[in-house]
Amino acid sequence: MEKQIILSKRLEIIMNSLPKGAYFADIGSDHAYLPIAVCLKDSSARAIAGEVNEGPYQSAVSHVARYQLNQQIKVIKGDGLDVIQSEAVDHIVIAGMGGGLIRSILERGKHHLAKVRRLILQPNVDSHYVREWLLGTDYRLTSESILKEDGHIYEILIADQVASDQKNNYSDKEIFFGPYLLKEQTKSFREKWERERKNTERVIKQMKRAKNLDLNKINQFKQKLIWIEEVLKDG
Repeated sequence: MEKQIILSKRLEIIMNSLPKGAYFADIGSDHAYLPIAVCLKDSSARAIAGEVNEGPYQSAVSHVARYQLNQQIKVIKGDGLDVIQSEAVDHIVIAGMGGGLIRSILERGKHHLAKVRRLILQPNVDSHYVREWLLGTDYRLTSESILKEDGHIYEILIADQVASDQKNNYSDKEIFFGPYLLKEQTKSFREKWERERKNTERVIKQMKRAKNLDLNKINQFKQKLIWIEEVLKDG
């Protein structure tokens, strides 16, 4: 039996956001690396590794068997949160997808979330879509992390289930940047938004050269650029 698995920095942060003895579902599990690492570290943890496609599903099955963790990890083939079925998981991880797709998975499967105490979400892009979705739910954003790894910048959002009177009420600007990230403004945060400023300026120039101008969309990007410049200046 192999004794360890080396995780990326972002998956390490996610692993450390799970309490001892957690029963979690990892949606789009990427060879089941995270469930394997967690269960090797914590013999009381249990996990579901969810995959929608046959190839990744078979790969996850093979990896779990190699580490002899079939008693702790179930590999289930299914779409999004459907892999949970009647399982009483208390944490859900969705990592390595676009924010729009994560929001769609959560919305389609929200009937599975009644007993889920914590959502650990790592959108590769468009994290504001995830924050917008959380506003209309029983989950409150409780922390955010941002890190650079292998040239990419990742955000990790953690949301915990709360009573209805404790729900978030963030401004549009906080949803866009992340309320916790906006306060901290780390080096990785500023590098991300320096990149976004250049990209937004380029997009506006391209849109202005179009034969049929979409003024509404141009103004949306201009507002985005104003916010970015304000944040970079204030920081």
